[in-house]
Amino acid sequence: MKVSVRKRRVVVPGFRFGGVACGLKQSGKRDVALIVSERPATAVGVFTTNRVKAAPVLLGQKRIADGLVQAILVNSGNANAYTGRDGVAVARLMTRRVGRRLGIDERLIIPSSTGRIGCQMPRERVLAGVDGACDDLSDDGFHRALEGIMTTDAFPKYAVETFDAGRQRITLAGMAKGAGMIAPDMATMLSYVLTDADVSRAALRKAMESALPGTFNAIVVDGDMSTNDTLLVLANGMAGNRRIDLASRSFAPFAAALAAVMRKLARMIVKDGEGATKLVDVVVRGARNDADAARVADTIARSPLCKTAFYGADPYAGRIVCAAGYSGARFDPGKLDVFLDDVQVVARGNEIVGTVEKRASRVTARPEFTVRLELHAGRGSAMRMTSDLTVDYVRFNSDYRT
Repeated sequence: MKVSVRKRRVVVPGFRFGGVACGLKQSGKRDVALIVSERPATAVGVFTTNRVKAAPVLLGQKRIADGLVQAILVNSGNANAYTGRDGVAVARLMTRRVGRRLGIDERLIIPSSTGRIGCQMPRERVLAGVDGACDDLSDDGFHRALEGIMTTDAFPKYAVETFDAGRQRITLAGMAKGAGMIAPDMATMLSYVLTDADVSRAALRKAMESALPGTFNAIVVDGDMSTNDTLLVLANGMAGNRRIDLASRSFAPFAAALAAVMRKLARMIVKDGEGATKLVDVVVRGARNDADAARVADTIARSPLCKTAFYGADPYAGRIVCAAGYSGARFDPGKLDVFLDDVQVVARGNEIVGTVEKRASRVTARPEFTVRLELHAGRGSAMRMTSDLTVDYVRFNSDYRT
């Protein structure tokens, strides 16, 4: 999907950024990124639920347990996954190098990697990149760092939100990478959201967890799950606001701003699904419970038949109804209603697209539209953001390694 992203200067008080190339990518583009907070930041995060976890994920999960992070070191072009003990040793070596160069406790540095799985990290090359990223740090290096985390991304993904907490203006900025191997409960994505707000860890975690179901945990491109998925949220308190906790008046606007950043990034990831031309919101309402609604939404979002129909702009709802039926959710098919945006194509279990085909076809020809199912079985609801499945996706992933 062609997406135009206007590049704008991004500054988050108290954070510096660097991004350099060290040769991990054959393209020669930036492949090492560094994000550093002026002081240790309150931090929360979530990681892949894949049983096969990359070395930086294993290390990051341990280090974030204490709730403080001062730096994030990222490399692209090599996932450092399925690399055994040597992979963990290299991840430690990389963060130790940053710690020594910048005078930061290495336990406050989280590593991330993305790229090809099963390839040992070239130590000398990546350490040269780490040194270069340390030298490149500046408060206006956001976009250099963003380029350093990208792999197959067709465009840079970032979002910025601000709000006032008392007399202080709070900034939240997020960057993300991700285009393929996207499935609910994280995706093959790296995402980092940074804020100068002073926020308690409990409030930061609550805001992140509240935002996840409708953002990064609701996106599907191809149903595959990566070994490296990472989301980190850092708050360094440099804004000087009164600390935001769960009972603060500022908690709601902070949580809303964080959710807005995460939502924008999530939608960009789906728009950039490898070969994608459509972004489709799958909304399910009236299920017995939220779990049943999620089963239906997830099944439709993953279905190759539904996704190829989206690509072909076919308004026929038979594939959608079929996927809902085998999802495992309990509902009466004779009560099912299906809408494409505001155009109803199934009424009480009857396909009626033939009576509205021109209007429905105009909807499915759009780059973004909504498929909505009303099950009339209860009050459960769920949504997924998915892309279409195209010839380009198959072509890209058939020769990805070579």
